[in-house]
Order: sequence, then structure tokens, then C-alpha cells
Amino acid sequence: MRLVIKIAGALLDDEAAVRSLARQIAEIAKAGHELLVIHGGGKIFTATLARMGMTSRFVGGLRVTDRETRDAAVMVFAGLLNKRLAGAISLAGQTAVGICASDAACFLAEPMFHEGDSGGLGYVGYLTGVNLEFLSSLWRAGVVPVACCLGLGSDGELYNINADHMAAAAAEYCQAERLIYVTDVAGVLDGEKVLDKVTGAEIEELIRHQKVSGGMVLKLEAAKRALAGGVRQVRIVGGTRPRALHSATNGAKGPGTRVLPIRLPIQAKYAARAGR
Repeated sequence: MRLVIKIAGALLDDEAAVRSLARQIAEIAKAGHELLVIHGGGKIFTATLARMGMTSRFVGGLRVTDRETRDAAVMVFAGLLNKRLAGAISLAGQTAVGICASDAACFLAEPMFHEGDSGGLGYVGYLTGVNLEFLSSLWRAGVVPVACCLGLGSDGELYNINADHMAAAAAEYCQAERLIYVTDVAGVLDGEKVLDKVTGAEIEELIRHQKVSGGMVLKLEAAKRALAGGVRQVRIVGGTRPRALHSATNGAKGPGTRVLPIRLPIQAKYAARAGR
């Protein structure tokens, strides 16, 4: 089975969580699955910018990224966090390699524009293609690719991509059977209750009544687009629960929340509406 696993950046600052997830990823890969691991890092990135004396402005939940901010993103995402996670998986017994969009032009992007923002988002993009031949060569060699949330533009520039959206689009381009979001919460919450499953109508209700917000809204929107693009199953699980990732891979039921397939109009395809 081909899987895309997106790991929340907040978990990468927790050494115990990183080791646990690395062991589970190694076990899943050794069972014969083809894995693409994608990670975020927004909170760590924000903290790094603060130490550098840089502030961020957000438009529609997206970080406006000028050249200096983009360069810092490459440093944090493609450097520190990417190598931290790839190294942990390798030490867990499964060969992994950290990759960035520039490597074999493995992730392509186009600039993103947000309605009503005349200033532009800068170096913010959305995924437009994946070098599947390159990724397949890693899988054939028994290597797990670990990708940061950057894309390479036709202008040669690197673009910052929302990691949830990138994971959904990559799952579609890679024709993955399953997309798993590993978060720092137990799943989609209704109060303190973890929902076993959600449908499209329920997602809209949760958003409208502000029962979900922030990053979870982005995940649910991205999950819907992935399912519309042919991904058979999307799961949202808590990364700090023991063996949660392993359970989400091996069974239809298990921890976290299943996002059920829904029908979307053609104009709601991911690439056409990325970032909304």
C-alpha cells in the first residue's frame, strides 16, 4: 500500500514523540508499504523568526513570505526539522532520506494569490506536480523519502507551501491509497470527544459552529480535496498516543478520526482552489 503521512511540526519538538513515530514509520515501511513522509513546522518556524527579530503577517491563514522569511523557512524546514526526522527514522532501523523540492525537482509549485490581498503573499505557493519516478526509485531501493513543505517554481525559486495542503495534493499526485495526518491532538474533537468519523456535511457544521478552528480546519479542507482526487481513505490521529500511526495504517477502525469520501464540484479540485 502507498501512504502519505503528514507529521505536524509541533510533534518534531518532542523528542519522545519523534522517536515513537520514527519506530512506527520504520515498522510500517518494513512491512512492505511505500511511504512518503511530509512534515510541517510552523510553530518552530515562528519561534525561530522571533529569535531572528522577524515578525509574520498572515492572510487567510497563510504566512506572508518575503525573501528573508523564505530563506529562513528553507533553513528550518529543509535543514533542522527535515534532517531531525529523517535521522530518527534511519536510527530506528529504516533507511530514510530527507528531501527538498530542489532535489530532482521532486515537488513543483506555482505562486499562490489570495483574493482581496493587493500586497501578495510573496513566496507562498501550492503544489502542482510530483516527480513520481524519483520517489519510486527511492521506494524500490527500500528508502523512505522525508519531505519538507517547500515547492520549486518554474522561476527556480522555492515556495513555502502549507504542509496540510501539500500532503493532500502529494497523495493525489502519487496515487496514494491512504493519507494520514499525525497531529498533536487526538483527532477531530467535538468538545472533549474524539469523533470516530466525519462526513462532508458534518465538517461544514463543525466549522460553522466554530467547534474546529485553525489548523484543524485546514486539515479537514485538505482531506476533502484528497478524497475528491482519488485517495481512498484519510485519517487524522494523535501522534502522542502509543502506536496510533501503526493502528491507523493497519485497520479501518482505530484511534483518531476517519474523514469519509464526499462529492465535490469540479471547481473544488485541490490545485484550482489551493489555499482557500
